[in-house]
Amino acid sequence: MIWRYTAPAAVSRRGVAYWPGDRDTPPRLFTGAGDRLLAIEAERGKPAGGFGAEGFVDLKASVRGEVDGGFSLASPPSIYKNIVITGGNNGEQSPSSGLYGDIRGWDARSGKLLWSFHTVPRAGEPGVETWEGESWRNRSGTNVWAFFTIDVDRGIVYAPIGSPTSDYYGGDRKGANLYGNSIVALHAATGALKWYRQLVHHDIWDYDVPAAPTLVDVVRGGRTIPAVAVMTKMALLFVFDRVTGEPVFGVEERPVPQSSVPGEATWPTQPFPLKPAPLARNTFDPAKDFYTLTPEHAAFCKELWDVNAIYTKGPYTPPGVEGTMLTFPSTVGGGNWNGLSSDPTLGLAFTSVMNLGQVAKMVQGTARGGGPPTWVRRSPWGGPVGRFWNPETKIPCSAPPFGELLAIDISRGEVAWRVPLGFVESLKAKGFDKTGTLNIGGSIATAGGVIFIGATLDCRFRAFESKTGRQLWETELPACAHDVPMTFLGKDGRQYVVVAAGGGSYLGAAPGSKIVAFALPAAAATRQ
Repeated sequence: MIWRYTAPAAVSRRGVAYWPGDRDTPPRLFTGAGDRLLAIEAERGKPAGGFGAEGFVDLKASVRGEVDGGFSLASPPSIYKNIVITGGNNGEQSPSSGLYGDIRGWDARSGKLLWSFHTVPRAGEPGVETWEGESWRNRSGTNVWAFFTIDVDRGIVYAPIGSPTSDYYGGDRKGANLYGNSIVALHAATGALKWYRQLVHHDIWDYDVPAAPTLVDVVRGGRTIPAVAVMTKMALLFVFDRVTGEPVFGVEERPVPQSSVPGEATWPTQPFPLKPAPLARNTFDPAKDFYTLTPEHAAFCKELWDVNAIYTKGPYTPPGVEGTMLTFPSTVGGGNWNGLSSDPTLGLAFTSVMNLGQVAKMVQGTARGGGPPTWVRRSPWGGPVGRFWNPETKIPCSAPPFGELLAIDISRGEVAWRVPLGFVESLKAKGFDKTGTLNIGGSIATAGGVIFIGATLDCRFRAFESKTGRQLWETELPACAHDVPMTFLGKDGRQYVVVAAGGGSYLGAAPGSKIVAFALPAAAATRQ
């Protein structure tokens, strides 16, 4: 260890941002510390003098409307030249009012606020008409809790924006609710809007845009289109022209089921890309899609279905007040914060998905944190989030595969290959070792034609052949790796692959605290 700094408040758990400095300022690291942005001298581990107040900038001051609320950085900022770009976590559940989720650019040297983009438009701004009346006022959520992606050459920052508050009921915010659940392209130097695409209108399913967009090149008709690919919880992969925002493979609005909850007004259609097809399950037919491998779990699932009068009407089924809705994917996806990795030499992009539904109904209750009575979501187990599984075994009630790794031919918009990812220990012991398992976490693709991924609930770390999906190697980790691995070339000439085995996440894995590194044997590195 070179240095350790203990911040006065909890720091962002998803890493730090590095700024190389300039002629007068040494390199800095940026992260959140409670409700402040912290700058640390990279070489000494001390708060950076000259940045804000003794290394800290107040993140709440410029997003406070007429009410207060919590604010933090769930993910680290991104850096464009000498600008630190922040999103933030201002809460997406009840109450619906709070701090705004604005995207902001800060001077990396002084901490001065340079620009802001209003993720919820204010009075008189374009998009405010998508909020009925003044429902935009003091609206929380609608934030970038995930990672930005920056096209450095073009000076564009791509922002994946989350759900407006509250996640599961929108009767107090009728309309499409821009820029909730959108991919937004901004001029990185000024924060000015370049283009946007809303991927979910009037979200009531907690279908945030959870992952960093991925820059890819699509070859079509003999020309190369600089594109940005956006993986979603809905398991829909959207691919847009990076400069214009036009869909590369087309997008159409399709009618979806409508809510019957008093006061609610769901949007009549939702956008679907024409290609590729959904990458994970987004429908369920009770006549053929139930789990059947072991009789005890099959019986549990059938009873769950019958006792709760579960129904489904396909993608975007809204929860009602009678019976219990089932919709795929669940609030954790589909896809989640893993996003995509890619191999430009093969023209392939890679992602992991899981096939897990959600079950819930709407009941009258009190908003979390107080406030007037409203409609709140309840699962068969009492909370707002109900997975379509046995909560004790974490085995879904739909037929396997439960988790998959797949490759998409990014120029054709088609799946090139897909394989089960991981296994369920109890089912493997009974001879069912190809079921895949639930997973949150992403892959990294190397120039050597290998994909590395943790992510799975079996707490393994695996390598796959990029071209075919053939598994090459696996090892057990001290805890599950619900993150994205990294790789670097060591001073000894060996390539290292490093993964954080932190466990936890929303799938109930045991917590961990190890960073684990792997490398080719020294002799092999010498031969190469």
